[in-house]
Amino acid sequence: MHVLIVHAHPEPESFNGALTRAAVEALGDDGHDVVVSDLYAQQFAPAAGRDDFLSCADPTRFHLQGEQAHAASSNGFSRQLREQQVHLARADLLILQFPLWWGAPPAILKGWFDRVLAYGFAYVDARRFDTGLFRGRRALISVTTGGTRARFCDGGVYGEIDKVLWPVRHLTLEYMGYDVEDPFVSYGIPRVDAPAREECLRSWRQRVVEVARKPVAPQPLLPAAALAAVGDQAWKKS
Repeated sequence: MHVLIVHAHPEPESFNGALTRAAVEALGDDGHDVVVSDLYAQQFAPAAGRDDFLSCADPTRFHLQGEQAHAASSNGFSRQLREQQVHLARADLLILQFPLWWGAPPAILKGWFDRVLAYGFAYVDARRFDTGLFRGRRALISVTTGGTRARFCDGGVYGEIDKVLWPVRHLTLEYMGYDVEDPFVSYGIPRVDAPAREECLRSWRQRVVEVARKPVAPQPLLPAAALAAVGDQAWKKS
């Protein structure tokens, strides 16, 4: 299986870093092909703009979806975005590894969503959820929290973790058609001791291998020109 891990933490020696290294090792030992996209190490820019594209559809008015559709049909994404898209298109399993900051992923990962999961490449009108372009593939969220499990449960002060992660799970990954596994949550990492961290890493290694062994049936991505044509009129009217 081809696996892409999108890693979003600025400190390599963080527990997020340890989780990513553990996943790479476990998956590699199990015979899977793993690519890590380390967004901070790559200095990935989170803000979408005209620099995302080699040419423009409309020089007088910037419309992100319109420019993305144009780039999809003309192979016009910047080199950085195209490299990310190539890895994503190849992956049978997508793993997102990030800390929970202010109830959401770090800005750099949200920017990866905005820029890499472009209209005309990752989604298009009338192709979402059970008809999404990435149907038949799997996705897994691994997240660390500062708060304890009790704070992210029903009645906890932060609310249930599934609700906190809903925008990433449902409105991003499932929207694209992914079969999304239940998240792996490392709770209260700043508050736990070394043995607890080691147990968490052991469980994570086991979890990623179990997920990677599940069958997938990726659908061929539509040609870029066809994707752009499907939604061409929709974005021009918005």
